Amino acid sequence: MVGLILAVILFNGLAFKTNRRLTGNHIIHIWAFTVALQLLSDTFIDLKYHGYWYFTRGIDWRSIPALLVLIPPVNMMFINWYPFGRRLIERMRYIIYWVVFIMSYELITLLPEPWGYFHYGWWRIWYAIVVDPFLLLVVLNYYKFICKMEKAK
Repeated sequence: MVGLILAVILFNGLAFKTNRRLTGNHIIHIWAFTVALQLLSDTFIDLKYHGYWYFTRGIDWRSIPALLVLIPPVNMMFINWYPFGRRLIERMRYIIYWVVFIMSYELITLLPEPWGYFHYGWWRIWYAIVVDPFLLLVVLNYYKFICKMEKAK
């Protein structure tokens, strides 16, 4: 639990302190979208198929911070620092750097408690390496959609 608490404090502090691009409306949208997408995917991968889980298999009160306040600030930082308007190769490199960061953090979460809180069933790090770029692109496109809707008003 120590690792989760430290990560929540670090990620949220960094996300809000370095934010220069996202408005309050953007943050609320990204936060809600991230939580909804994570809960949807975790419902199947964790609860139904036991691919991975936080702390213990099944529903666990201790996993609530991981579900509600850990990933949204990471998505905020990803979007806030995204190199909009740069060449495709730079944007691809940026996404690769983020996947490396996410995978490194995921490996740390696999440590024994109190530092780690994440456990694999049949899931492997290689699956995340393939899936995470697509998830980052989904969040990025959702942000672009929000911006487009705001301009349409």
